Amino acid sequence: MTTSFITTAIPYVNARPHLGFAYELVLADILARHRRRRGREVRFTTGTDDHSLKNVRAAARAGTTTRELVDRNAAAFRALAPLVGAAPDDFLATSRDPRHRPAVEQLWRACGRDLYKRAWHGRYCAGCEAFVDDDVALCPEHGTPPEPVSEDNWFFRLSRWRDPVRDAIRSGRLAIVPDAARAETLAFLDGEVRDLSVSRVAARAAGWGIPVPGDPSQVIYVWFDALASYLSALGLGGDDALYARYWRPERTHVIGKGITRFHAAYWPAFLLSAGLDLPDRIAVHGYLTVEGEKIRKSGRALEVEPFVARCGADALRWYFARCCRTRADTDVALAAVRDAYNREPCDRLGNLVQRCAGLAARVADGRVPPASDDPALRALAEALPARVDAAFDAFAPDDAAGAIVALLDAANRAIERAAPWRLPRDAAAAALYPPLEAARIAAGELAPIVPGVAATIAARLGGASLEPGWGRLVSGAALPAGSIVLDKIATTP
Repeated sequence: MTTSFITTAIPYVNARPHLGFAYELVLADILARHRRRRGREVRFTTGTDDHSLKNVRAAARAGTTTRELVDRNAAAFRALAPLVGAAPDDFLATSRDPRHRPAVEQLWRACGRDLYKRAWHGRYCAGCEAFVDDDVALCPEHGTPPEPVSEDNWFFRLSRWRDPVRDAIRSGRLAIVPDAARAETLAFLDGEVRDLSVSRVAARAAGWGIPVPGDPSQVIYVWFDALASYLSALGLGGDDALYARYWRPERTHVIGKGITRFHAAYWPAFLLSAGLDLPDRIAVHGYLTVEGEKIRKSGRALEVEPFVARCGADALRWYFARCCRTRADTDVALAAVRDAYNREPCDRLGNLVQRCAGLAARVADGRVPPASDDPALRALAEALPARVDAAFDAFAPDDAAGAIVALLDAANRAIERAAPWRLPRDAAAAALYPPLEAARIAAGELAPIVPGVAATIAARLGGASLEPGWGRLVSGAALPAGSIVLDKIATTP
C-alpha cells in the first residue's frame, strides 16, 4: 500500500496556542484524511518545539522555570487537536520525548563533514530564532530590532549545498507550493548563501537545549533541533521501522509562510549532507489576520476555544478550507465562520437532503427511491473526485471545497427543474434519486473537511456508504424522519 507522511510544523511553546496554528493543524488533518480516503496508509504527526530561546525568555518574564512553562503550554497544544476535530497519529514534544535527542544527535553526526567551529558576530531575532541582515532595522516578521550577538559557534556549510538544493527545487524533486513560496526560495538560493550557525553558547540559552555532541559548552540551534523532529517522530536513531515505512514515497510538510526558508532551504541541505532523502513537498499557507494584523502568540492572538464553543469544530474547519486561501492571508472573525457554515453546508447540503427526504416521505414511503439517472448531474458527480484530488495536490483546499459546492448547486438546480412536487408519484420518486445520490457523493468528498457533517448526511441517507461512484445509494433504504438535517449557528450570542 502507498504511504503518506504528513506533518505540521512544530510551534514554539512560549504561549498558549492560538487560531493561527489551529488553521495549520486542520489543513494537515484534512490532507491526511483525504489521503486515507483514497486508500493510502498515512502517518500524520505534530508536536511542539520546546528548545527555543524565546521559551527561556518567556519563562523568565513569567517568573517560572522553563520546564514548567514548556510543559504547561505543550499540554495546551496537545489538547488542541481533539478540540478542532484533528486526529494526528503522533505528538512529539522535543524536550520530553525520548525519541528526539537520539535522532538529533544522529543527524548532527551524519552532517559532521559540513560542521566547523568559529567566532562570529551578527544580529539575531529571538522571535524568529534567525539571523537578520545588517541593513534591516526591524525584523520584518516581528517588528522588533535584532539584538547583536558575538560568540563562538558551530557552523554548517550551507553554501556547499546551495546548488544541489536549488537543483532539487527546479527539477521538481522537491516541490514547493504555492508558486510564490517556490519563487521566494529560489530567489534566496540565487543570492549569496552564507554558512549557518547551528549552535548557541549553552550559558546564553541557560543550559536549555540539546548539547552539541562532544562539546557541552554549546547547545544545538533550535531550528536544527526542531527540523529533526520529523525524523525523530519516525524513530531515526532508535527503532526506525516507522522511518523505513513512511519516509517514502510521499513526504509532505505543511507550514506557515514565515518559516519557508528553514524548511525549503536549510532542511533539504541538512538532509542531503546527512545522505537522507528529501521531502517531496513543502506546502506553504498564508497567515490568519485580524483586521489585517497577523495573529501571533506575542501580539494579536485569538483563542481557539471561543470559536469552537460558539460555532463547533466543523464550522471552523469549513471556514479554514473554504474561505482561507492558502496562497494568501485571510482575515477571520466569528461572524464570518458562522455565515460560511450556514450558507453552504447547511443551506446547500442540509436543505437539499431535507427537501428530498421530505418529498420521499410522500412519494416513496420514506425510502430511497428506485435508481434513476440524470446524465448531466451524474457526469459532474463522477468528475468530482478527480477535481478534489487535483485541488489537494495543489494544496488548494478552497478549490476542493468549491468543486463540492458546485455539485451541490447543480443538484439543487436539478430539483428545481424537475419540480417533483408537481409530478405523479412514480415520476416524482424518480426525480429524487439523482440529487440524493449527488448529495451522498458530495458528503463523501466533504468527509475530510467536515467529518461530523459527512457522518450526519450518511445517517440521514439511511446509513449510506460515502464511497465515490455513481449508483451506490441503496434504493429502498429507509430515510430517517426529521426536519432539520444540519442545525444552523444562531446569529445571537
